[in-house]
Amino acid sequence: MRLPYLRKAAPDILATARAQRWDPAEVVRVLLQEEVVGRDAATRRMRRKTANFPTGKTFSSWRSEESSIPVATQNALMTLEWIHRRENLAVSGASGTGKSHFVEALAHVAIEADLRVSWFTLETLTATIGKAKADGSVARTVAKICGCDLVVVDDIGMLPAGQDAAEAFYRVVDAAYERRSVAVTSNLHPSGFDSIMPKTLATATVDRLLHHSHLVATKGDSHRLAEALAGKGVQPLV
Repeated sequence: MRLPYLRKAAPDILATARAQRWDPAEVVRVLLQEEVVGRDAATRRMRRKTANFPTGKTFSSWRSEESSIPVATQNALMTLEWIHRRENLAVSGASGTGKSHFVEALAHVAIEADLRVSWFTLETLTATIGKAKADGSVARTVAKICGCDLVVVDDIGMLPAGQDAAEAFYRVVDAAYERRSVAVTSNLHPSGFDSIMPKTLATATVDRLLHHSHLVATKGDSHRLAEALAGKGVQPLV
């Protein structure tokens, strides 16, 4: 069984147990608890790495009072009940209004709650499905993606999406429909996806995406631009 975390903690725990005359059952309980905690932490580290998050942004750097998303909505989404109910999330708004930061922070909360997350842009999702088409493993690849509790597709609408991108997006949304949660961020409302991808696929995808979806709109000026204009985007030159 190896028990690496138990073995690492054992010297200190056993010393304390001898000094305080613990009952043997208590010693075993504490040692096993160290192993459980260590394994859980290792699992979360692996899941964060596997998720392939873009920046590592969490709620520790999120300023809820500066977001245009109502605080009540932020708090409700942070409970993750929508993921447990296999509902979706669509966050739309102008560039720099905190869409990706908010969804990535939610995804980190999901991993801390022992859920699995996969993160894509539309381009990386298209590349992943395209590679699977080349070796005949599309169904297996889509099933693997949708084995996660939450699938995120970030920054839809920044670039036009052709047939391949629309097909890849549809395959994942269709496979996840009522089985897994999908979160998307976009500078477009999902109803406008037919302006950047083939209409038939866009209509079918959005129909499934929005059926059980929380719609959140961000507004205001770009946080990045505001920081840049205030001189906070870089370290001052000496």
